[in-house]
Amino acid sequence: MDKSAVTTPVSKKTFSDYLRLWFKWVLDPLGRLFLWLGLTPNMMTALGVIGNTIGAVYLANGELLTGGILVAVMTPIDALDGTMARLRGEASNWGAYVDSVSDRYSELIIYGGLLYYFLVIGEPTGGMLTFGAAAGSVLVSYVRARAEGLGYEAKVGLLTRAERYLVLAPAMVFDQIYFGLGILAIFANFTALQRIWHVRRHAIATLSNQKQDQR
Repeated sequence: MDKSAVTTPVSKKTFSDYLRLWFKWVLDPLGRLFLWLGLTPNMMTALGVIGNTIGAVYLANGELLTGGILVAVMTPIDALDGTMARLRGEASNWGAYVDSVSDRYSELIIYGGLLYYFLVIGEPTGGMLTFGAAAGSVLVSYVRARAEGLGYEAKVGLLTRAERYLVLAPAMVFDQIYFGLGILAIFANFTALQRIWHVRRHAIATLSNQKQDQR
């Protein structure tokens, strides 16, 4: 397929995008404060990974409440690094790339902590739910990245990253981890399938348009 012939639909806003818009009145002042303190966007990205790693250590030790609180506190960092880059006029594709990769590491580190915990206590159900949630979370991001690499828009679906954290963090804090992981294992993979179907429709439409142009 000629990539130049692929038409890219207007990018849709995800729930994460809307959260940034809704809470801009909070994020911008905080971003300015951290910049004034001498922190950089990359420092905030690193802080988010480090904070989630510490949270994962607590999770691995079975301290779900503490680990869940740390994960919940670290989640807004994902928005702050981008906000700070924008305020500094340094928003770039490289920064967005580093942010996305760091997000994936943070998410998998959290699941790694949970998986270790379930392995230690000998709970295969929790381990399999963790694996299902991690697999779905990675696939949601991979499907979008692969689609955009081919020129298709894929910012659709039920559980994007923000929604996944809104399920996972409270599930740990309120000791409903099996319920939370079950939701993620099912609906994160469902979201990946939604995106695959979305891209398929656009791919078929593009191919149909190409055939009509060749007539």
